[in-house]
Amino acid sequence: MATVLYHLGRTAFRWRWFVTVLWLAVLGAVGFAAAKAPAAADEGFTMPGIESQKAFDLMEKRFPGAAADGASARIVFIAPSGEKVTAAGNKRAIEKLVDEAGDGNQVAAVVDPFRAKAVSTDGRTAYATVSFKAKADDLTDASKVHLERAVEQARGSGLRIEVGGDALAAKPAAGGSAEAVGIAIAAVVLLITFGSLAAAGLPLLAAIIGVAVSMTGIMALSETFGLSENTGTLATMLGLACGIDYALFVVSRYREERAKGHAPREAAGLAVGTAGSAVVFAGLTVVIALAGLSVVGIPMLTKMGLAAAGAVLASVLICLTLVPAILGFWPNAVLARGARRNSRRHRSKQARTENGGSRWARAVVRFPLPVLVLSVVGLGACAIPVMDLQLGMPGDEAKPTSTTERRAYDALADGFGPGFNGPLTIVVDAKGAGAPKAAAAAVAAVSKDIAGTEGVVSVSQARFNEAGNTAVFAATPATSPTDEKTKDLVKTIRDERPGIEKDAGVSFEVTGKTALDIDVAQKVQDSLIPYLVVVVGLAVVLLLLVFRSLLVPLKAAFGFLLSVLAALGAVVAVFQQGHGAELLGVESTGPIMSMMPIFLVGIVFGLAMDYEVFLVSRMREAYVHGEAPKDAVVSGFRHSARVVVAAALIMMAVFSGFIGAGESMIKMIGFGLAIAVLFDAFVVRMAIVPAVLALLGHKAWYLPKWLSRLLPDIDVEGEKLSRRITAPTAPAAEEQHTAEPAATR
Repeated sequence: MATVLYHLGRTAFRWRWFVTVLWLAVLGAVGFAAAKAPAAADEGFTMPGIESQKAFDLMEKRFPGAAADGASARIVFIAPSGEKVTAAGNKRAIEKLVDEAGDGNQVAAVVDPFRAKAVSTDGRTAYATVSFKAKADDLTDASKVHLERAVEQARGSGLRIEVGGDALAAKPAAGGSAEAVGIAIAAVVLLITFGSLAAAGLPLLAAIIGVAVSMTGIMALSETFGLSENTGTLATMLGLACGIDYALFVVSRYREERAKGHAPREAAGLAVGTAGSAVVFAGLTVVIALAGLSVVGIPMLTKMGLAAAGAVLASVLICLTLVPAILGFWPNAVLARGARRNSRRHRSKQARTENGGSRWARAVVRFPLPVLVLSVVGLGACAIPVMDLQLGMPGDEAKPTSTTERRAYDALADGFGPGFNGPLTIVVDAKGAGAPKAAAAAVAAVSKDIAGTEGVVSVSQARFNEAGNTAVFAATPATSPTDEKTKDLVKTIRDERPGIEKDAGVSFEVTGKTALDIDVAQKVQDSLIPYLVVVVGLAVVLLLLVFRSLLVPLKAAFGFLLSVLAALGAVVAVFQQGHGAELLGVESTGPIMSMMPIFLVGIVFGLAMDYEVFLVSRMREAYVHGEAPKDAVVSGFRHSARVVVAAALIMMAVFSGFIGAGESMIKMIGFGLAIAVLFDAFVVRMAIVPAVLALLGHKAWYLPKWLSRLLPDIDVEGEKLSRRITAPTAPAAEEQHTAEPAATR
């Protein structure tokens, strides 16, 4: 592996013009295809295999023309203090708004609050529901503007009017200026690490090109594979983070080889042959983690994972080819100023055998057991809140109070009860009941039984389809959508269903947003263990090939589980229990987003294995070259600790940008990923890894002879390459000719 990549790096360095033009051509071709490709049709959020989705599908089939997941707007009217919405003036303003809202081209129906008895018992609150024929993403600007104008005109009557639902809800932004600050911090970290603008800019340039190629590729294939706009969110985030990190390691190794006296082209080959080998296997672990998201069985998550895996592969290819090609244009520009001048101070600095990384490693290997115990206990303490984990999908209640959706949610909860914001939709299949009258009687019986269930405060009148064989009605719980009692109520209704169906002679299913969120959370929870087994199992096998050791891969998997549990515990402590939530601008707490554990496991596992491969490969490189186990740990830290720390800080800076978003869910993702990188890079990889390796000694690198014969010798650490190249070679005439002018540019 190392020898093949060594020749690839030298070839890319020599044929830099060809490689650069080739990548620009690829970018241009994919960009052209993306510009010509039609946008993918929005398939919406689907979750095969759960009851809520089956009920939605039945509604789509039996109620043609009325999408079960069509957009809706719930207009909430709140009378001024001392008044009621039923007062003559207020009533006229409400009825006028209802009439105007119903004139929209995409409006399916508008429910008048006075005819539907949608007025609170105190008379201060009422609501009107506007249902649309299209999904929220398919609503035209004209439809939205028409509704917004009608609402604004009605506000002039003195009523307080808020609008909930998804019709007018703003799409969540990823982080805005805060995300830009994160990228700026990454640039500063690179500049401090390398001490050169060119060396700091090259990883950023490589990452941007990689993201551009992958994102245009996603756009070009959007219609073919049904990729929506949201599919590329994860690809952009990981493509940027991994692209910077991978190029960072190659550039750092190039500078190291130049400091040893190697010619530019030779240094590029050695950098790609050694650091590039680590990049390949680190990238493969990320790809495994992302592709493994298909195990969960959520189509949207599968597409996001595969698209992000493609972005990571693009980052790896660019790192192995385009980065050495760019180094060929300016071979000396990425060196530190002292190295370019060959100053005495720089030579003295390079001659030192100690730096911050090696000093830290010596301290750890001197007291490995206390460091290990403190680290494990600390991460274990952070993981304790996981025991209180509640999964769900935060809705309008998690939005800032500055949004009209949150104010509408609060007004409805105050006026009609906490369960009003999360009604359960009961879909009754009365096809086997016979005549319409018999079907109506059967539906009435189902409605009566559900209304008598403890925890249900009311049921609505059933609505039949034209054929009269399907009915839909709503059951309002006594508790809020995110309350555990609501989850228990859904379970109770489904458990009692066999008896109800037997008595009524029809079948029914429970759906609606609340039930859907409960079903999604359960499916994700059930998929988590199989996902962990598949991803961790494949990665352990891959690390077994990389390090040719039994214990190192197991130690890596154990460290990852510690860091991801600690990160998930921190998320629960802040976003569910509320500890320090105000510091992040979180105005309300609630259940953790259902997909958060899967995101943490998938993304953090890939990044954790990145640091594992980059750090431990240098330790094994020193070990196979004859150093004692503890000395090899110190050598690995001396060469790679600074770069790993820089890579982790860059990751944290990029992810922390999402904390500045207004949406609680995006804050949660940004915080979770940033804290996970913090735990994994600075506690697991910087403390637990050297402590465990120091305690194990030679046993850490033990591999049975029979297994060693079976495993292919991949040579990630470049042992064969080092035997072939025993000393720095003098620059060839061609390389001197090309390097000297470049250094003066």
